[in-house]
Amino acid sequence: MPKNYASGGRAASPRPGDALPAPEGRSWRERLGALRNIPPFLKLVWRTSPSLTLGQAMLRSARALLPVATLYVGKLIIDEVVRLVQAPHAADGLQQWVASGLLDRIGLLLAIEFGLAVLSDVLGRAVSLLDSLLSERFSNETSLRLMGHAATLDLEDFEDSELQDRLERARRQAAGRSSLIGQLFSQAQDVVTVASFAAGLLIYAPWLIAFLAIALLPAFIGEAHFNAQSYSLNYARTPERRELDYVRQTGASAETAKEVKIFGLNAFLIDRYRTLATSFFEANRRIALRRAGWGSLLSAIGTIAYYVAYAYIVWRTLHGDFSIGDLTFLAGSFRRLRNLLENLLMGFSQMAGQALYLDDLFSFFEIKPEIVPPPDPRPFPVPIKEGLAFENVGFRYPGAERWAVRGMTFKLHAGEILALVGENGAGKTTLVKLLARLYDPDEGRIVLDGHDLREYDLFAIRANIGVIFQDFVRYHFTAADNIAVGRIEARNDRGRIIAAAKRSLADDVIRKLPNGYDQILGKRFRSGIDLSGGEWQKVAIARAYMRDAQLLILDEPTAALDARSEFEVFKRFKELSRGKTAVLISHRFSSVRMADRIVVLMDGAVEAMGTHAELLEQGGRYAELFELQAAGYR
Repeated sequence: MPKNYASGGRAASPRPGDALPAPEGRSWRERLGALRNIPPFLKLVWRTSPSLTLGQAMLRSARALLPVATLYVGKLIIDEVVRLVQAPHAADGLQQWVASGLLDRIGLLLAIEFGLAVLSDVLGRAVSLLDSLLSERFSNETSLRLMGHAATLDLEDFEDSELQDRLERARRQAAGRSSLIGQLFSQAQDVVTVASFAAGLLIYAPWLIAFLAIALLPAFIGEAHFNAQSYSLNYARTPERRELDYVRQTGASAETAKEVKIFGLNAFLIDRYRTLATSFFEANRRIALRRAGWGSLLSAIGTIAYYVAYAYIVWRTLHGDFSIGDLTFLAGSFRRLRNLLENLLMGFSQMAGQALYLDDLFSFFEIKPEIVPPPDPRPFPVPIKEGLAFENVGFRYPGAERWAVRGMTFKLHAGEILALVGENGAGKTTLVKLLARLYDPDEGRIVLDGHDLREYDLFAIRANIGVIFQDFVRYHFTAADNIAVGRIEARNDRGRIIAAAKRSLADDVIRKLPNGYDQILGKRFRSGIDLSGGEWQKVAIARAYMRDAQLLILDEPTAALDARSEFEVFKRFKELSRGKTAVLISHRFSSVRMADRIVVLMDGAVEAMGTHAELLEQGGRYAELFELQAAGYR
């Protein structure tokens, strides 16, 4: 029964198959409703790195209180200035003021405020540092979790257009929602600051425009320098970034789902992604640390310039050049509070809009597979003693009205090479998918050594089956890794890889490459070399030999080979498959005649069965099609 993806998400979520409208096109009720995604999102952030999350919260909380503290110290300074101006005194010049001790309190208050300003800059740099590290970690960990979850889903899910839409959106959110982390923390920080201002601390320190420009110049230079470094890093590592994206896509896409499942490549792909992602993280972390350190220093230099001007204004006020009103900044404090409130409301709207897209991510994680290992699986037979049997098997693809196969009954004996022939749509590839438990029958059952295939461990079944599909994946890896995916845990066994290549006749192709087995295949990367269709097929067939499985299946993988090359491949396959159970699927009858038995399929059912000679003697569809092909070579 096809899955209902719409019911798999939350009740308030949009239908997964529908495109999400832009946030500005959604009602406030929908935006507020989407805020339910914030708590689980924060849980994901916390699981990514509790230490970074806690550090970010503590630093932002401290930084949120600094404006209040700074304003309060400014108030004390003004009060002290007013007191000194109004009080009688005998001091006249600066030296007399200093010598009399009348400036000690003001000097202390200025020093405290200067320290608070430097602390604010340092905390700001630290917050930016933790924000960048946490965002990077979140994006990587969420992508890894997405790949891991995708590996558990059924092939049915990957062949469903509705799921494909959801998967693509989930991929985007895994990489694109990290900015929401900083926005959430920033919103919380602004809330604390606004609450503090609302308590009555509305006096702000004076600003001098000219000196403000001088104060910002060092920090601006520092930011420009490190922005250039970050750009250079990203530019230089563009090929690696593309490889990272390719591995992520390979680990969770419809094109690779069959082979990733059959060969158990998920752990390998996740490990490769983790290695590449860690490399990027470390490189970015080094720049971020230097940026935070130098940025704090440069900001401190600019802050000194500002406070020199500030101290000078205080002195001029004490000297009588400026009025007390020059030190009154109530209006400015209210203006800043107003701006904070505007930013807070705007940020809240943006946050609610971003929360809508979290539905894509969370609803994808709620999809559960239906084909799972049994609670107490039966041990897989080693070796297979009796073979496999299809007993009245019927299967219909989800959403399809026509049965792909129905009433399918035949046996595949242990150690036998069986050929499946038939026109397109006869059900040949469907039988292979059922054998590998990529799908389960809707009717009947498949029996292995007398027991239902569903009684065995799912992963043990796939570990003992080597399948090469007609639409095999052309991995943009090295030639060696392209073969090693057949048994990825033996990736470092170069001897086994070469032996598999020799069996499939791929060794001659690979030895002619500039870097041999270490040559990157495909044109995705700069140093890659593409192969012809026939050469790619020989590399793909080597995966079946690399697997050394009990059941070998070739599902028309030689379609791009000429008749002679396919005959040679199948001839070697028969020689090298002695003692193993094998299934061959091909449209060329001159090749399948080498099989021990041939099953002729028509409209999802068995039409005839026997050896090549027996089928010719029967004079049915097989004999007719064989004569048609033979006539083409005369």
